Amino acid sequence: MDYLNQRKNIPFEIQAFTNVSSFVAYAKENPVELLLISAEAMCHEVGELDIGKIVILTEGSKPDELDRYADVYKYQASSDIVREVMACYGAEKAVLPAQMPVLKKTTELLGIYSPLGFCGQTSFALALAQILGREKSVLYLNMEEYSGFEELFEKEYPYTLSDLLYFVRQEKAGITVKMNSMIQSMGSMDFIPPVQSPEDIRGTRWQDWERLLQEIVLHSSYEAVVLDVGDGIEEVFQILDLCTRVYVPVRDDRISKCKMEQFEKLLRLRDYSQLLAGIEKVLLPILSQNTDNEFRVEELVWSELGDFVRELLEKENL
Repeated sequence: MDYLNQRKNIPFEIQAFTNVSSFVAYAKENPVELLLISAEAMCHEVGELDIGKIVILTEGSKPDELDRYADVYKYQASSDIVREVMACYGAEKAVLPAQMPVLKKTTELLGIYSPLGFCGQTSFALALAQILGREKSVLYLNMEEYSGFEELFEKEYPYTLSDLLYFVRQEKAGITVKMNSMIQSMGSMDFIPPVQSPEDIRGTRWQDWERLLQEIVLHSSYEAVVLDVGDGIEEVFQILDLCTRVYVPVRDDRISKCKMEQFEKLLRLRDYSQLLAGIEKVLLPILSQNTDNEFRVEELVWSELGDFVRELLEKENL
C-alpha cells in the first residue's frame, strides 16, 4: 500500500482493507473498478459484487474455483506487481471508466533536443526528470534511435517503447492503460524503456507520436513529461512544436555555432518562428566521468549538472 501511495501515475483512487467484511460493505456503496485480493480472502460474497476486474494475488498457484480470474505472483517487487496488474486490467479494458480527462494540473511537455550531438542531451534530460520528479509526477520518454539503456543499467526490460508504439499504430483505445503496464521507475521519475531497434523510431509517423502524447496529457496523471528527442523522429519540428518548453543543449566551439545557425535558419524557412522564439539554449557543465563503470542516475542530481538544472528550474518557476 505504501508503494501504491508513492506512485503518482496510478489512474485510480487507492483503498486498502484488512478484512473482507469491511471491503464488502464499501463495495456495496461505491463502484469498484479493479480489485487485487489474495486467494485466501477471495470468497463467494466478493465474487457476487459488481466489480470491473478482479485479480488474484497468489503464492504460486490458486484453487480451481478461481481459474476464471487473472492472477499475479505475490512474492515479487511491488513495481512488478503493479505492472502485471495493469497488464491484466488493460487486456480487457479498452479505456478507463468514462474515459474522462484526469483531474490534475496541466501537463507540461518539456522537449530536449539538439542538432549537434555529443552535448550531454540525455544526461541533462535525466537530471531534469529526476529533479522535477521530487516535486511532481514526471514521465521520462526517450525518443532516440540508440539510447543504450539496457547496456547502461545492465537490465533487460520485458516491454519497451517499441511495444507501445505498435499498440498506438493499431489505433486502439486505452493507450494509457497499456502504457501503465510497461512503466518502470527510477529514482523520482517514471520511464518507458526505450526502443532497442532504431527502425521502431524511424517507422513511426509523427501523427502517432502526437496521439501518444495527447493521450498522456489527457488521460494520465503525469504533471510533466520530459521528451528526449532524437533525429530519427519524423517531422521533429512538429513534435517540438507540441512542447510547452524546448531546451537545446549547445556547445561553444565554432563548428557547433555554425550548425546551430543552420538549424535556426531552417526553422525560419519552414515557418517555425514561434518555436524558435521559445527555444532556450543551454550550455551544460562538463560531467566528470564515473570511474567504477556503474552509472547511477542519482549522481546526476547532485553533480554540477544537477546544480545547473536546479538553477534553471528556479529561474523558470517550474
